[in-house]
Amino acid sequence: MVQVHTCQNGVRIVSEQIDHVRSVALGIFVNAGSRYELPEENGITHFIEHMLFKGTTTRSARQIAEEFDRIGGELNAFTSKENTCYYAKVLDHHAELAVTILADMFFNSTFAEEELEKERQVVLEEILMSEDAPDDDVHEKLWGVMYPNDALGRPILGTAATLKTFTADAIRKYMDKHYGPESVVISIAGNISSQLMQTIEDLFGHYQPSPHAIAPVLTNPSFYPGEITKIRDTEQAHVAISYPAIGVKDPDMYSFIALNNIIGGNMSSRLFQEVREERGLAYSIFSYQSCYADVGAFTIYGSTSRQQLAQLQHTIDATLLDIVAGGVTEEELDNAKEQLKGSFVLGLEGTGARMNRNGTSELVHRKHRTVDEVLKSIDAVSMESVDRLIAKILKAEPAISIIGPSE
Repeated sequence: MVQVHTCQNGVRIVSEQIDHVRSVALGIFVNAGSRYELPEENGITHFIEHMLFKGTTTRSARQIAEEFDRIGGELNAFTSKENTCYYAKVLDHHAELAVTILADMFFNSTFAEEELEKERQVVLEEILMSEDAPDDDVHEKLWGVMYPNDALGRPILGTAATLKTFTADAIRKYMDKHYGPESVVISIAGNISSQLMQTIEDLFGHYQPSPHAIAPVLTNPSFYPGEITKIRDTEQAHVAISYPAIGVKDPDMYSFIALNNIIGGNMSSRLFQEVREERGLAYSIFSYQSCYADVGAFTIYGSTSRQQLAQLQHTIDATLLDIVAGGVTEEELDNAKEQLKGSFVLGLEGTGARMNRNGTSELVHRKHRTVDEVLKSIDAVSMESVDRLIAKILKAEPAISIIGPSE
């Protein structure tokens, strides 16, 4: 059972006891992501994620890495458009050491000038690596088309220009604004001891917010249809097509996931069968949903030879038009619901997955649903709710991004 304890300073500690395992997964979730950055701050959230690994007042970057390697633990982090997470997974008897190191990184990172310069180059290489991969870059360019006037349209990694401006002082000012206790959730799952819970509260339960702390503000951005083409010396043309969709709190969320599965979310989906199995137009063809607090997107991606790009796009369009005109079948919906239930339950078998689910649920929804409650909601997905989403999403004008060797 998931339990939530709120510390006196507002930090929330979410725990799920799993007695039969010998591991503990811990995550520090912060309600800070790239969509809350000012234009001149673009990329700083992700840069901070990197810098927290680069040394504290008591540990060097090498010592942080060596301590986790010595205990056979995992240590990592990620930045999304709406939040940041620093997480670890260790054997249960090393959990207190793991959370102590995470707290040291969180509170005592030094942001030394030498480390700033080195990590600036590391992130620049990460940006270049993303731009070198057209199957990644095409999605990044797509968000710029969809939300040209909002932070949602800017890259999480930032740009080479903004990266140059990040100083230790800029990092501390940003953390003062966004890393206050009200914005932090500590999530733990596994074989948790009472001493570990006390250690977490001792480490995180008493720090006070900066007077400069601010609450994240949603900008209610407008979706823009349009198209961008980038000419690159690639063997294939890469195309991404996106439609405005629903946010993560929408009551039709499970209907949206089921619809995605039917259209392009698996090997039996309409797009996979039509594009790859029937016509042999592409090796990679799939769809996915992106859902944020207030908005979302439904995106289709495919890659093929330049000569077949027009045929690929026509086949995608024809498949979507067929769904708009005739809807989906009862069999497709039943299969999608069963697959969704299976992937949901199987995805929760590890402590890391449970830690991540609980931390995200607390940060986004401030409530926790049992497995049975989620399965009941999936079973409740109806033809009516799916038809409603088809009309809402697929009848809109899409945004399109194409990267390929020529016009």
